[in-house]
Amino acid sequence: MVHSVDASQRALFPAALRGLKGRNAELTTLARAVRETAPTRLALVGAGGSGKSVLAAALAHRLAGELPGGIHWFRVGAWDFRTLAEMLALRFGTSRERHALVPALRAFLAQGGARLLVLDNHEDDAAMARLLDALSGTPATFLVTARRCLLAGVLIFPVTAPLITSGRSAFPRVAKLTRMLRWNPLALDIADAIVVSRGASVAELSRFLEQSGIATVHVIEHEDDLPEVALLVAWAWRRLSPASRRMLGVLAHVEGDSVDVTSLAQLAGVRQARVREEALAALERLHLVQTPMRGRFTVHAVVRHAVRKRTSLAPGEVFQHYVSLLEEHPERLMVEQTHLFAAMDHAHRTSDLQAMLRIERLLAQLGA
Repeated sequence: MVHSVDASQRALFPAALRGLKGRNAELTTLARAVRETAPTRLALVGAGGSGKSVLAAALAHRLAGELPGGIHWFRVGAWDFRTLAEMLALRFGTSRERHALVPALRAFLAQGGARLLVLDNHEDDAAMARLLDALSGTPATFLVTARRCLLAGVLIFPVTAPLITSGRSAFPRVAKLTRMLRWNPLALDIADAIVVSRGASVAELSRFLEQSGIATVHVIEHEDDLPEVALLVAWAWRRLSPASRRMLGVLAHVEGDSVDVTSLAQLAGVRQARVREEALAALERLHLVQTPMRGRFTVHAVVRHAVRKRTSLAPGEVFQHYVSLLEEHPERLMVEQTHLFAAMDHAHRTSDLQAMLRIERLLAQLGA
């Protein structure tokens, strides 16, 4: 049984197993490593779109029955140490008081037996090092996913594209595009969806990619700036409706995790139910969005980067939407907590005292 109070992640584990292609050997190796060294600290490190989060979810699913303390999934991003620790404290119901924060977390993790904490999409090495060191010596195993990870005392497991070392393709339908897309599973999944939807044949996609310069060698901005994915997003963008584009743009700019249909439609300005359903169906059909649970949507970080270059969304608009929503519906605090932390980060960045006070009142309710 998967134990996690984060509702947005409840469907992630079986979904990961359905999407796992060519990873059985790696999954077996990781499971053995956790069993033989637990409690341990393990980092899955690889390029954007290489499948780190999917592999982490599949590993958690495989180990679920062996962890009496349960599995707990956190999206961590670039949060600082205090924010990371408060996220854990709010999840586990422990003290958020500054001097009691770490001792209370350690006391909680010491009870209930072995558990797995997945810290997904890690970006701040200093903050993560401080957190892992502060909570060392407890029965908790920490699994970090990151594009790069400069942490001592952590077992680094490199994640590469599945089957790349054998030269085989994990997506037989678009096998001819495997080398062109450099075995990237995210790019191949989108290409496969395009072919399945009859948007283009393999030959037509191949010509488009070649003409768009897929083979050109150039400097990229960072690990999420992948031309293999960006070009497929560009192919799809020309064929998407304005409503689909606006919805995809919202998902690319929202800093919290998954967005429910109602919030997505409101932020995108898509008011008619029929238009909303058609817009989302097109995005799902092309695998441009992910659905961690029914009725909630998100995008992969690599797709996010490609779409952000084409769209804009005022951070204040997102802040106002979610803070107002949670003030009116505090019962949704647990489900929308990543959006609350994103709002807190926005308030800190803008030094908006009134915004900070609104956030603190919501955090107090969440803690209660």
